[in-house]
Amino acid sequence: MPFTPARRRFEQVVRAYANDLFRYLHWLCRDRGQAEDLTQETFARAWAAWEGQRDEKAVKAWLFTIARNEHARLHERRKLDIDEEADLEALVARGPTDPSLAIDLRRAFGSMPAGYRDALLLQVLAGLSSAEIAAALGITEDNVNARLSRGRRALRALVDGESNAAAAARNAP
Repeated sequence: MPFTPARRRFEQVVRAYANDLFRYLHWLCRDRGQAEDLTQETFARAWAAWEGQRDEKAVKAWLFTIARNEHARLHERRKLDIDEEADLEALVARGPTDPSLAIDLRRAFGSMPAGYRDALLLQVLAGLSSAEIAAALGITEDNVNARLSRGRRALRALVDGESNAAAAARNAP
């Protein structure tokens, strides 16, 4: 296949965003192989629609929208069998920080409303701006900012509450 300007630009986009997409998808599915497959599928779908992509500023948000949709499609196709204990052990083994904080954070994220969680993940893991998150989620930028603010507060309250409960349980007679 000849190297056309469109193909060169697409390859630049792949190099620029592949790691961010992989990190985001890995966080979502917690499986390296699956995250790699989803990243590849995201870029395959993006390439198929590349000629229609005109807005250079929206490429990152567009890719993350495709990635979110691919992850959702994965769950539509089959029911995943999740071993929560194994996931927590793997999380603790990988984490260089306090294991109890990592567990508390994972539980807190899992119990947050999806709208807050998605906005926070796209900002923290993907590094998207509020405008890019709005484009990826199909909502207004004001709504994104509200979700980010409320999500941070909810996450802080959940982590503090779980940490305090864990500390109280450890100190109980």
